Amino acid sequence: MTITTPSHPEILPFLKTLREEIIQAFQALEPSHCFERKQWNYHAGAGGGEMAVIRGNVFEKAAVNWSGVSGEQFPMSDGTGPFYATGISLITHMSNPHAPTVHMNIRYIETPKKFWFGGGYDLTPMGFPYQEDTHHFHGVAREALEPFDSGLYEKLSQQAREYFYIPHRKKERGVGGIFFDHWNSGDFQKDLSMWQGVGKSFLPAILPIYQRRVSHAFSSEERQKQLELRAHYAEFNLVYDRGTKFGFQSGGNPEAILCSMPPLAKW
Repeated sequence: MTITTPSHPEILPFLKTLREEIIQAFQALEPSHCFERKQWNYHAGAGGGEMAVIRGNVFEKAAVNWSGVSGEQFPMSDGTGPFYATGISLITHMSNPHAPTVHMNIRYIETPKKFWFGGGYDLTPMGFPYQEDTHHFHGVAREALEPFDSGLYEKLSQQAREYFYIPHRKKERGVGGIFFDHWNSGDFQKDLSMWQGVGKSFLPAILPIYQRRVSHAFSSEERQKQLELRAHYAEFNLVYDRGTKFGFQSGGNPEAILCSMPPLAKW
């Protein structure tokens, strides 16, 4: 059995619409620079994706990528045989050290026997955490999840704390967020709605923070601190991140996979 598109047709339009909304919102913060788009084909199977990367004065580097790929052999330990995987993934590395890095990913994976959702978002201050930013970010996530289960935010925020942990540094990557994977309750519509709710809540979670921080004055010493913490971020993504591993093991586009790397870091 070959899977070339998801069996639920609403998946792809939602992902592509959300991605464009995020790109336009980020573009509004960086009006003098434009996202550069680059399409790629999945040479290990069918499908491909598109990278959208901006480098400017507000975003030293930001990437908002989409992919939809299928193949005859699922590359991870979740099963064997054909698969289809699609999602959007984004990362920001800000010019201003007081503006935190943010990561978001939502994905859908399907095999002949099962499907599951995954995703979330997390916030990583680069040396300068603000309690009001953390409170806002988590508050939006809690509000997005509350309609589905009153205990869901606590569960997914704990999963984020566990997942975004850097063992060799003995610390969390940032101030957390929400994270879930292999999500299938048996109720597709409920799971889809929760997944879409997480995606839709991302911009309300991050935009007010950036509007407060991108024009904050900073010193050269603060810039050096930012670069040092970016190194920790790169270490996590290269050593521990499942998305990076899945991308390489499934034969994905290396340039797209490594879009999460900061433009500059310091060890």
